[in-house]
Amino acid sequence: MTLRRIDKSYAALTHIVAVQMTGDCQFKCRGAAMNSKYGFGKIVKMGFDEAVARVTQALQGEGFGVLTDIDVAATMKKKLSRDMPPYRILGACNPPLAHRAIQAEPSIGLLLPCNVVVRQDEGGAVHVELMDPIPVLSMVESPDIAPVATEIRQRLQRVMAAV
Repeated sequence: MTLRRIDKSYAALTHIVAVQMTGDCQFKCRGAAMNSKYGFGKIVKMGFDEAVARVTQALQGEGFGVLTDIDVAATMKKKLSRDMPPYRILGACNPPLAHRAIQAEPSIGLLLPCNVVVRQDEGGAVHVELMDPIPVLSMVESPDIAPVATEIRQRLQRVMAAV
């Protein structure tokens, strides 16, 4: 690794850490909002199926397709004979951004796609939660990944705002 690449990696990592420390993500933990080191979300005032449809539509509006749709509740019922409230994991992918990331780091597919959770809690509230790509993709030591992660986060924030 050259000194120049180390400097670029350090600058990208410094930006990521600064964003994390300042809480640059607009979906902070206020009342019904969810914010963790790895994701952000909120409780929505709509039914579960409507939330899944609205999230899918908002993702499409930002150039994401849903590659996978895992019905966790159905899987738990089938495999463990356990009931749980509705819970779906949508694997969202934006092909141009995924291509840029794969070109920069071929093994990054291990961290893709971006997961979006739509779930209903025991009380009936519906939660929409999105993976925050910045902390996840900061594990990759490539200065070319930080701008991609930032763009993905901005798009996912717009998805959350649209739901």
